[in-house]
Amino acid sequence: MSAPELIRIVSRSSPMALAQVERVRTELAALHPGIATEVVPVTTTGDRWMGDLSAVEGKGAFTKEVDAALLSGEADLAVHCVKDIPADRPLPAGTTFAAFLKRDDVRDALIHPGGLTLDELPPGTRIGTSSVRRRAQLAASHPHLETVPMRGNANRRMEKLHAGEADALLLAVSGLHRINRPDVITEVLSVDTMCPPIGAGVLALQCREDDTETIDAVSGLGDPDTHRETQAERMFLHVLQGHCNSPIAGYARSGRGGGDLSLRACVFTPDGKTILNAHEWAGRLDPATLGTSVAVALLRQGARELIDGIPH
Repeated sequence: MSAPELIRIVSRSSPMALAQVERVRTELAALHPGIATEVVPVTTTGDRWMGDLSAVEGKGAFTKEVDAALLSGEADLAVHCVKDIPADRPLPAGTTFAAFLKRDDVRDALIHPGGLTLDELPPGTRIGTSSVRRRAQLAASHPHLETVPMRGNANRRMEKLHAGEADALLLAVSGLHRINRPDVITEVLSVDTMCPPIGAGVLALQCREDDTETIDAVSGLGDPDTHRETQAERMFLHVLQGHCNSPIAGYARSGRGGGDLSLRACVFTPDGKTILNAHEWAGRLDPATLGTSVAVALLRQGARELIDGIPH
């Protein structure tokens, strides 16, 4: 199989997305020095719209234009954050995941200009986030704190913080590292304090199904443990049929040396007053079956009624 001479990579045009593409270009250059790459930037509906995501197709707002560039042949490869790819419906027909890169940190970070930790924040502190997952967990664990809606890329949110629109922020650790701003992190929150979103810290490479040249060229960038973890998490979300207003959190972990796989997941009411939990180990189950099993455990606890009861 001959390798392509040029791979055109489509990406959102935000600083974070372009930093993610640079990681892919660097890893691809190390693996295949003979392949050139160029970036095809697009601005998505989600980047333009600063309101509630459920008003513009939810998470698909960040992927639709990228998918279109791939399917039309304008680009050969798309780089996505897995957490932004809807799991309640299949990938667009004609496309496939070619690889999942080695996973970055899944945790959330607190940014507080005064250097206080989450537990030290005084009552009434305004935390900027539009994530229903973060809001529900904060309501459950720190009900004395307030959340204020805040969208936009990480740099934009930090500008809003300094302009006084919030007193503190919650942002993904991996994202802050990707834009070279780990210096702003006040505290890294444990996964017990703030359970991460499905697909946290994972970059997915998506190609056209019939483009075997590109698939073969980039598949070597994939990480087997990340692949198994992502399979379990996305099947979990698929079975639950969560929407973008559903406070759902969870993460899979591979044992050392690709050993046992576990998946811990939670579903919350937006006010944090109801929390459903499940945690299982794969044993002999394949990742997709583990994801299904954990979803069924939560459905037995009433997750369906809880999710369907939230407007979207």
